[in-house]
Amino acid sequence: MSKAIFCFLLLFVTATQTNNLIPWSASRKLTWDDFKGSPDPNSSNAALTSSNINIEFGYDDNGFKYAIKCNFDKNRSWVRIKNNDVLIHEQGHFDLAETYARKLNKVMKGYHFNAKTAPTDLNLLYENVMKEHRQVQTQYDEETDYSRNKPKQEDWLKKIAVDLKGLEEYANYRMQ
Repeated sequence: MSKAIFCFLLLFVTATQTNNLIPWSASRKLTWDDFKGSPDPNSSNAALTSSNINIEFGYDDNGFKYAIKCNFDKNRSWVRIKNNDVLIHEQGHFDLAETYARKLNKVMKGYHFNAKTAPTDLNLLYENVMKEHRQVQTQYDEETDYSRNKPKQEDWLKKIAVDLKGLEEYANYRMQ
């Protein structure tokens, strides 16, 4: 693309080095060995999953291309209490991030390109999806009581699995 403009948008924090990142994969579940960060002394959380959804896009007068990434950041993720319930809960956070990476892909695929408004349009699309993502992540923690409410945790895991399955056609978002 000639005269392409590239924008980088991130959720949470820009990942520092790619070897510290784990791309989301249905076949690769998190383990406690993936949590390399130091626990936040100001937090009472048992663990923290730092995931990011980022998009790179470029466009010119003829159209746009984009790539989305959903990663777990090992260096920014930490654990204080290691048990299976907490690990499953943290995997739920990462799976929710993947759900929103797919939702972002769906929104991007539905975008009717306009070269004059593309920078504003694309940033707004991203921000709207990420705002919902942040709200749902918070709701997940609140409703499951950070994994302690086992029936709610099970309900959420089922919901996340259904959402991932329902968005399966949008899973291939690496380069569009």
